[in-house]
Amino acid sequence: MSSVEAGRTPYRQHPYREVPYLVNSAPGRMHHAPLAFAHRGADPERENTIAAFQQAVDLGFRYLEIDVRTSADGELVIFHDETLDRVTDGTGKLSEHTWAQLQAIRVGGSESMVRFEDALRTFPDTYFNVDLKDAESVEHFVEIVERLGAHDRVLAASFNDARRHRVRRLLAKPVATSGGWVSNALMVLLGPLNGFGRLSQRIAQIDCVQVPIRQSRVPVVRPKFVERCHRAGLQVHVWVVDDPAEMHRLLDMGVDGIMTDDAQALAAVMRERSVWPQTV
Repeated sequence: MSSVEAGRTPYRQHPYREVPYLVNSAPGRMHHAPLAFAHRGADPERENTIAAFQQAVDLGFRYLEIDVRTSADGELVIFHDETLDRVTDGTGKLSEHTWAQLQAIRVGGSESMVRFEDALRTFPDTYFNVDLKDAESVEHFVEIVERLGAHDRVLAASFNDARRHRVRRLLAKPVATSGGWVSNALMVLLGPLNGFGRLSQRIAQIDCVQVPIRQSRVPVVRPKFVERCHRAGLQVHVWVVDDPAEMHRLLDMGVDGIMTDDAQALAAVMRERSVWPQTV
């Protein structure tokens, strides 16, 4: 059943920038369709593990949102928190452990931690939305992407705009990027004042905005914001959304991607809109 037959708004034909990482920006089955991102693998009990990633890919996800941090001996490890305590049987800062020590730690009671390079090799047809959580991760990320030729399979994200700028400077070939806190805040605050023109240089350096529905009490994802981003050639991806009704509302508004911790819920919504599975 198509989105029109289901009573949903058909996908708008935005003047997307064609970006290899964003498969909906190029002609094909997914052209102008919304993207589904499995946030940390969309399995909170086993977040950022191979088991979570495999489950999401098997379900039909093509995009995995991950976080990376640097171990004491310079390995780029997929992990969100600064410390190990919340989701593992380890304790202390990840950055104070070597990779050998981290390999002995378990996530969710049974799963091993994962290096970024190993995830890229394990899922060769999958796209990774990579949040660079520490300054040291930038050079390691660049080295791995260059060595594996993974430029079209990754998006470099960070709340810290300076890290994204460093990635751009260091890479021989560009990768997709999203805006950090400063860029996103300026677009939210200046957009209603027709300030996108003043942000043209910043906008030219990113391919999408990845934002929450609201930040504290400030609404972010509203129809006018989505429309302004689309006019600037930017996709709008929203995190983290687990309620199906909210997913439908955002997709009807015209957002271009949703990140979720509930893989089954988002898969069902996308299936209803005839854009599932998204794997090749």
